[in-house]
Order: sequence, then C-alpha cells, then structure tokens
Amino acid sequence: MSNLSPQSTPSLLHYTDSGKGTPVILLHGFFGSSAYWDEVVPLLNAHMRCIVPDLRGHGRSLAPEGSYRIEQMADDIIALLDHLELDQAVVLGHSMGGYIALALAEQHSDRLQAWGLIHSTAHEDTPEAKEKRLQAVSKINSEGVATFVDGFVEGLFAPASVDQFPQAIQKAREIGYNTPPQGGCGAALAMRERPDRRQVLSSSTLPILLVAGEHDQLIPADRLFTAEGTNITTATIPAVGHMSLLEAPEKLAEIITSFVQKL
Repeated sequence: MSNLSPQSTPSLLHYTDSGKGTPVILLHGFFGSSAYWDEVVPLLNAHMRCIVPDLRGHGRSLAPEGSYRIEQMADDIIALLDHLELDQAVVLGHSMGGYIALALAEQHSDRLQAWGLIHSTAHEDTPEAKEKRLQAVSKINSEGVATFVDGFVEGLFAPASVDQFPQAIQKAREIGYNTPPQGGCGAALAMRERPDRRQVLSSSTLPILLVAGEHDQLIPADRLFTAEGTNITTATIPAVGHMSLLEAPEKLAEIITSFVQKL
C-alpha cells in the first residue's frame, strides 16, 4: 500500500500511510507530530510500510480536554491497527511515543511483531520530572503554547546541533506551535502518571530496538539501556541529542531498516 495523502481514523487519529512491506508504526514525541518523521520515512519506504499518526492531542488529531493516560494513547494505536485491518505491526516510539510502545508491549503484545524505544525510557518520571510536568502545564496555560515551545525545543537537540541545524530546530518549533494547548497539557499529565515499565522491557520476548543519542540531555543511555537479551538490539547515534529524527535521519533510517529486515 502506498498512499502519501493524510488520512484519519473514523474516531481520533490523523495519520499518513506510505511504502510497502512490513507495517511499521512510528510514534512521535511530546509537542511533536507525524511531521517529526518527515526526513526518515522516505528513506524507509523502499523497505517497509510506514504508518505515522499524530498522537492524541497533537498535530491534526483530535485534542480532547482533560488529562490523558499513556494506556489510553496506546488504545488509540490499537484502534488504528483495527481501522487498517492489521493483526500485527512493528511499533517504534520516539520519546513519549516510546512510553506508548511500552504500554502496548505490556497490554497488547499479541498485536506487536516487534517494538522499540528511540530516545525514550522504561523508567517512570523522577520526582523532579513530575514537578516539571506540572510546571509545563502551568506555563502552557498562563503564557501560551508558543512561549512554552520556545523554551523547550532547543534542549531537545545536542548543543552542537543548535548552530549546525537551525532549519531542523525551526521545524521542531513550527510543529510545536501547532500543538493544541489542551493536547500538550493532557499529554504532559499522561507522562507524569505513567508507571515504571522496566519489567516490560526485560521480560518481553519480542524483538526490541533501543536507540540512544550520544548527547541526549533528556534520556541518557543509562536510562534507556536497562535490559539485555538476545532479542534486544541497541544502537547509539554519535553527536546527536534527543532528535536524531531531524539531526541524523539517514543514520536513524539505517538502524531501523537493519532491525526490520532481520525480523
């Protein structure tokens, strides 16, 4: 199937669907959208079918009021699989998308062919991070989305990338500006309340991909590489931060392609 035009499920999620082969669902991070994957998907399309949704509260998907739950966002992905009449898919989650992938692996492992975390972690938020989630909600509500995004985006990139990739940083800003405020707040609260899922990572028998950034200031490798096993593939991308999707899309695509082709 190759359909580059944006689509929507009957209920909630906007998504794009392109390429042919093994279905791979790519999940973006907080204050992102499917556009985070724009540089990566064309590099994958010759090898796999890429299904890329805007998550609940982000992009062009619906943004209900109130707090969300990671498990609820995982159920949205199951609804997308059902809509596409797919029994199984590979699910790879970037950052917040990784938390959703973990919930899927815990609650819906029968729907996964394989899964992975890209600049994400199975740890729960630290107390300090939980407080920062509340501060984010307060800032979004009091100062607006644009002010929050302007103070948030540069920290996603490696320090050297800030000067090296100004267009990528501006793209991340523009994507963030289009996040509905209630969507950003709902997702922040979902991340704050998520449980520790390290046991999901260590006990899953499915093929797992873990990708870290050498200079990731949000999720260092020691919070990502918390399990080992013959089913787990790990990779660290040199010189990038939390956004290899925009900092080193060719390298990330190479890692994903290698992982999927081995399945």
